Amino acid sequence: MSVPTVIVHRDAEVLAQAAAARLITRLVDTQAARGSAHVVLTGGTVGIATLAAVAATAARDAIDWRALDIWWGDERFLPDGHPERNETGARQALLDHVDVDPDRVHPMPGPDSGLTPEEAAEAYAVELAKAARPEDHGPVPSFDLLLLGMGPDGHVASLFPGQPALYEKERSVVAVHGSPKPPPTRISLTFPAIEAAREVWVVAGGAEKAQAVHLALSTAGQMQVPAAGARGRHGTLFLLDRASAAKIPPTLGRIASP
Repeated sequence: MSVPTVIVHRDAEVLAQAAAARLITRLVDTQAARGSAHVVLTGGTVGIATLAAVAATAARDAIDWRALDIWWGDERFLPDGHPERNETGARQALLDHVDVDPDRVHPMPGPDSGLTPEEAAEAYAVELAKAARPEDHGPVPSFDLLLLGMGPDGHVASLFPGQPALYEKERSVVAVHGSPKPPPTRISLTFPAIEAAREVWVVAGGAEKAQAVHLALSTAGQMQVPAAGARGRHGTLFLLDRASAAKIPPTLGRIASP
């Protein structure tokens, strides 16, 4: 797994804009090299703001949206179109404004699918496995870019401190019950799926995240601070604003915005 690179921006607005520019460049470069790309989206305030910033720039048209597979790292187990679903936020912020291939947009099932949370997790795992190529050497695609938000408790996706999902070593997707953050029932990628990504970007803003950021970049274990386990195979970025980076050593982060 890669050692994280930390980049600090002036505030949450600049952070979202910079993350959007970086995302566009990453996907364009990947498509130029391989013809298509796999990206995993996240929700949260900064995550959705990043997608909105992508939609707001003309540079978005450099991406071949029809050659992009779009996945989610986690989802609240709520009906299709519910305002609290990460998919709904992503569609409103970005996906409804670009020419995506509907067959390559892969939302996690909700209760209106007729599936239980466990069945929905298994169905998503099957869909991931179908998209995996022989060179991926596993049950999920080698995501080119996997975006993660982070909570004040250090959770990423819907992997919360002390929850059973943290211990999953075999399955790529699990149902999460009793989430400390509502709603209590969710679907989430597991660490084995996250660690299959070529690059993982943790995007976090706000002073309430500062302690969790500090722990995730120190010696904390992923069972206590799940973000400490968010690592890509080839690269890991922590994209932060000044408030969320306030407790890390000054030598650790590179200041990108004066």
